[in-house]
Amino acid sequence: MKVMISEGAKGFVAYVAKKDLEEPVVEMEKPGMWGGWAKLGNGWIFQMPEYDTPPSLPLTVEARRLTDMEE
Repeated sequence: MKVMISEGAKGFVAYVAKKDLEEPVVEMEKPGMWGGWAKLGNGWIFQMPEYDTPPSLPLTVEARRLTDMEE
């Protein structure tokens, strides 16, 4: 699923265009988010791609949703 990641005043923000959903990232497996999972404010969890060096934001990535898809 395509997810746009940007940085807001209070941290990372994720926008899922397919669902017209914008939520703050409230928890991350790894500092800086990349290469682990990221949990959004609504409870959805995405597996984020890994980068050797953190990319500049905003950035659209292909992320796999780990939580139930039937919502």
